[in-house]
Amino acid sequence: MIWSALVIVYVVWGSTYLGIRITIETVPPLISGTLRFAVAALLLGGFLVARKGWAVFRMTRRQFLGASVAGLLLLTGGNGMVSVAEQYISSGLAALLVASVPLWLVVFRIAVRDRPLLMSLAGVLVGFCGVAALSLNGGGGASSTTGIVVILLASLSWSVGSFLSARISMPADPFAASTIEMMVGGLGLLVLSLSVGERLDLAAVSGRSWAGLAYLVLVGSLIGFTAYTWLLGNAPISLVSTYAYVNPVVAVLLGVLVVGEHVTTQILIGGAVIVLGVALVVSTERRPRAARKAPEKVGV
Repeated sequence: MIWSALVIVYVVWGSTYLGIRITIETVPPLISGTLRFAVAALLLGGFLVARKGWAVFRMTRRQFLGASVAGLLLLTGGNGMVSVAEQYISSGLAALLVASVPLWLVVFRIAVRDRPLLMSLAGVLVGFCGVAALSLNGGGGASSTTGIVVILLASLSWSVGSFLSARISMPADPFAASTIEMMVGGLGLLVLSLSVGERLDLAAVSGRSWAGLAYLVLVGSLIGFTAYTWLLGNAPISLVSTYAYVNPVVAVLLGVLVVGEHVTTQILIGGAVIVLGVALVVSTERRPRAARKAPEKVGV
């Protein structure tokens, strides 16, 4: 069961970059995020109420605010900006740059004087060299500088949200916390969408985009998250964390095979350097106490 759940996380979270790319072909990116998380929150929240009753959402104001802040950082600023960036860059390149999130987490630990191990620092240095190689000239292809800046900001927002979610007051039930995060994150994306004047023309939305959105809701946000949460309680955190450097590989392969994305030599080399740096960090960070915390959701 552990390996089955791990394969789900590997493939599902790696495939969401492609799902986003297909969805935003005919659905505006911020609106697509709003729909994704609003529907996922309703489905997950309804399931929790049906199984455990309304008591599962009993929480303090501080816990609700904590989940709300995490939702805004992770989903509005993080995932929402990934959708915006994929208008300009390939899903594979987006996944490779988002893979830098574990590197930022080590940087934040240094900022709060939680001294990481030497190999973690080496991994951060190696990984950011790969990020720099991909960012300086757009990955060696026709990628837009705007898209790369947006995806790096998205990674930073996701990193801050991940870092804070383990350190601020959150609802006791992780699934209830996730429901609140998706609800608030979706509302944040709706506000952004309205502020920039996005409009959804239902007649123009293709069946392919509807299928992509349904995949993101049902498979990406529900099945993938459930498998990840189960793994945190049943598998070593060092094993669970390996998804951080498997996801971008899956994303690149799917982008090439399904939508014919072009992969340059520089993207392959820079991506390999990022994955190597993340692998060093993940393999070094073996803190069993992390498994008892609310999951740091690194992914899309």
